[in-house]
Amino acid sequence: MKVLVLGSGVIGVSSAYQLALAGHEVTVVDRQPAAAMETSYGNAGEVSPGYSSPWAGPGVPLKAVKWLLMHHRPLVIRPTLDLALVRWGASMLRNCTSARYDLNKSRMVRLAEYSRDCLRELRAQTGIRYDERMQGTLQLFRTQAQLDGTAADIAVLQRDGVPFELLDRDGCIRHEPALAAVREKFVGGLLLPGDETGDCFKFTQRLAAMAADLGVQFRYGTQIRRIESSGVAITGVQTDAGTLRADAYLVALGSHSPLLLKDLGLRIPVYPVKGYSITVPITDAAGAPESTVMDETHKVAVTRLGDRIRVGGTAELAGYTLKLHEARRQTLAHVVTDLFPRGGDVSRAEFWCGLRPMTPDGTPIVGATRWPELFLATGHGTLGWTMAAGTARVMAEVISGRAPGIDLDGLTVARYPGAYR
Repeated sequence: MKVLVLGSGVIGVSSAYQLALAGHEVTVVDRQPAAAMETSYGNAGEVSPGYSSPWAGPGVPLKAVKWLLMHHRPLVIRPTLDLALVRWGASMLRNCTSARYDLNKSRMVRLAEYSRDCLRELRAQTGIRYDERMQGTLQLFRTQAQLDGTAADIAVLQRDGVPFELLDRDGCIRHEPALAAVREKFVGGLLLPGDETGDCFKFTQRLAAMAADLGVQFRYGTQIRRIESSGVAITGVQTDAGTLRADAYLVALGSHSPLLLKDLGLRIPVYPVKGYSITVPITDAAGAPESTVMDETHKVAVTRLGDRIRVGGTAELAGYTLKLHEARRQTLAHVVTDLFPRGGDVSRAEFWCGLRPMTPDGTPIVGATRWPELFLATGHGTLGWTMAAGTARVMAEVISGRAPGIDLDGLTVARYPGAYR
C-alpha cells in the first residue's frame, strides 16, 4: 500500500518508520528542509508518561488567574480576535471537572504508557541513541500547599498502576544531588521513576535516516496546499510540486493540522499553544540536573541532555506567531539559575519557541476518520515526544487494517460529535 505521511516531526517520522516496517511504500512530505525542524526541535526533552495529565482540571480557572498575574508567569494570553481560541477556551473550561479530568488523564496515560514500552522496544531493536536517560521526573514543590495538593494526582497514578514516590526535601536531594545547594527553596517532590528523557530532535533525525534505509522517501521543502476529495473518497494532496496520490493519507502536521482539514469539513479542536525553551551548555556537571526537574510553581522543566541543560515551559496563547519574547527567556533563565545556579552558562543559551498542538481535553486525536483513506495523528500538546512511539505503532496497525495494540476508545476524532460538517 502507498501511504503519504504529511509532516516530518517526531510523530510523522515515527509513523513513517513503523509503516515501512509493516511493508508499506511510504512518502513523507514537509515544507521544512529536514526532519524535526519545528515543534520537535527544542522541546523540554521529557518522555513522561507519569506526567501525562490534561491541563483542564478542577481549580485550573482560578489558578490561571494567579498565573497571569505572576512576574515569571507560566501562562500568557495575547489579546487577539480569534474565534478558534474562544471556542477552544470554552471547551477547555467544560473539561475542568473532576470527572472529566480523571477520564481524560486515563486516556492520556493509556497511550503514554504504551508509547514508553514501544520506545524501549525500538531502542532495543535498533540501538538508536539520542542523549537518553532513564532516571525519571521529579516534580518539585516549593510550597507545602503544592505538596499537600498531590492527592488527586496520586489517586489517578495508583488507579492506573503508574509507579511514584512522594519525597521530602532530603529525598529530592538524594535523587538530584545538585539541589542540595538550594534546599531552602523547596519542601518536597513527587518522583515518577518510569519517566525518561532524551533529545527529540536527535531521535527524529536519526529515525528518519533509518526510515530512509527502509525505503521511505522524504520530500522536504514541499508546501502542502490542500487535501483533494471526491464524494466520500480522498483523491490526493495538492502541493507546490504537484498533486501527490496514495492509498492512505496520514495527517501529522501538529498545530497546522486543523488548517488543512477544515476545507474537507473536518474541524478538529486543536489550537497552537506556544512553548519556549533555552538550551544551556553545562559548565559544572555536578551542579546540573541528573534527569528532569519540573518546577511546579513556574511549570518549567529543567532536563539534562548530554552536555546541555534544556529548560522548557510557558503556555502562550497567541495564534500561529513564532515571535520570541524576551520576558519568556527571563523566566526560563530564572528557574534554571534559581535551582541549578552552578549548572550552566545561561549567557550562551539558545532561545527557541514552538507551537504545541493542544486539544481542550488534553487527549491527542489518533486513528481513522469517516474517509477510509484519511487518518489523523495530531493534538498531542506537550506530549508529542512522550507519545510518539506508541502513536506510530498504533497508526501503522490501523492503516494496515490490524487491531491496534491498545484500545482507541476516546482517542479518535469520534469523541467530538461536531467535528464533521
